[in-house]
Amino acid sequence: MNAGNIVITGDTTVGEIVTLNLGKADVFKKHHIDFCCGGKKTLNQVCKNKTVTVDELIAELNIYNSGTNSNAQNFNEWKLDFLIDYIINTHHQYVKKNLPLITEYINKVAKVHGEEHIELVTINELFMQAANELSAHIIKEENVLFPYIKELVNSPTTNQNATTSFGTIKTPIQMMEDEHELVGNIFKTIKELSNDYKAPVGACTTYKLAYHKLEEFENDLHQHIHLENNILFPKSIELEKGSNS
Repeated sequence: MNAGNIVITGDTTVGEIVTLNLGKADVFKKHHIDFCCGGKKTLNQVCKNKTVTVDELIAELNIYNSGTNSNAQNFNEWKLDFLIDYIINTHHQYVKKNLPLITEYINKVAKVHGEEHIELVTINELFMQAANELSAHIIKEENVLFPYIKELVNSPTTNQNATTSFGTIKTPIQMMEDEHELVGNIFKTIKELSNDYKAPVGACTTYKLAYHKLEEFENDLHQHIHLENNILFPKSIELEKGSNS
């Protein structure tokens, strides 16, 4: 059976599948399989510590009805400079807008309910760590990496390495992927500590809202990282190779 233009096997990577059909990310979410930072792993690898078998997962992916996502964008076909603008205007802006808001909510909840629910104190600390990482990460992407990729797109015959301080583009991309993994792991821990973002019975409105916003933030982060790790970065590496050949 096909997912987009590929036949799904145990050796197909998670990233390949989601890149061709973003709707299939729902199947991976169901089984708690990381499709953004873990996009380079094959189905054989991700099923090793899961209750679902490779054959069962492939069957679910093949029968997944993506009809409700018929209007979803095919990011894999976009030009890289256009994709970069989308990432900045959609995901970077979302992060910038929501970091202060969620910080306010989770700080308040930790102060008021932290003695009774000690996990809130840890969640607050972890979110602050993620917020600091993401703020610095976005600046590096917008000021260094993304302009360089746009230069590659618009001037493919230029000797790009002569215009940078980092040599090959693989160097900053590896740094960005490492930072993605760090923040992704932070949110995995937050999700566990918050019982999958389920506030306890009798929780106040702010408590519920804080968890709701954390879950929304993680969902946006997953797509954000997927677009970069599985589409933008690999294509940028290939583009640079072509410009220097």
